[in-house]
Amino acid sequence: MRVSYEAGVLDESSLAETWHEQLKLWLDEAIEFKIPEPNAMVLATADREGRPSSRTVLLKGLDDRGVVFFTNYTSNKSHDLLATRYASATFPWFSMQRQVSIRGGVEKVGAAETAEYWNSRPRGSQLGAWASPQSRVITGRNTLNSALNSVRRRFADAEQIPVPPHWGGWRIRPEIVEFWQGREDRMHDRLRFRDNRDGWKVERLAP
Repeated sequence: MRVSYEAGVLDESSLAETWHEQLKLWLDEAIEFKIPEPNAMVLATADREGRPSSRTVLLKGLDDRGVVFFTNYTSNKSHDLLATRYASATFPWFSMQRQVSIRGGVEKVGAAETAEYWNSRPRGSQLGAWASPQSRVITGRNTLNSALNSVRRRFADAEQIPVPPHWGGWRIRPEIVEFWQGREDRMHDRLRFRDNRDGWKVERLAP
């Protein structure tokens, strides 16, 4: 299986001044291109023994501080992040022959920012966050259905469902952000923003 990458180019002259502006530009173009779930990113973590795990999460915040996703703080990914305080994430925009990779330390998102996003979620998603003991072994689907029904009864008269104490956001604060554009003959364009503590430096990497 071979695909010739000829959809575009990436050079220094066209790069935005900051990594987050460039990521926002490419994200907007992915949306315009009608890529399914353009904000989906593959999150990679490792446990205390260095054993890696990866899964797909959704980008829900982007600014100069980093990229944000939300999850259960008792999940496997959160256990990894609490142990190592480090993660990487990749946006795999295959149909545009592009990807963006981010690597850096992590921090929990503040309560106010978490509440702001929580209040924008559909009620069903809020109930699901209360009902699911994410990453734990359960006896079957009926266990989830029973938990969800219990939560529905609990909050039946509540106009606004509160944020669960075990739920919130994580922010990856990038040290490295690489923008990858596929090119013909596997001579891909790779431009990397690297934080060298005196500011961000742009570097071209060989493919």
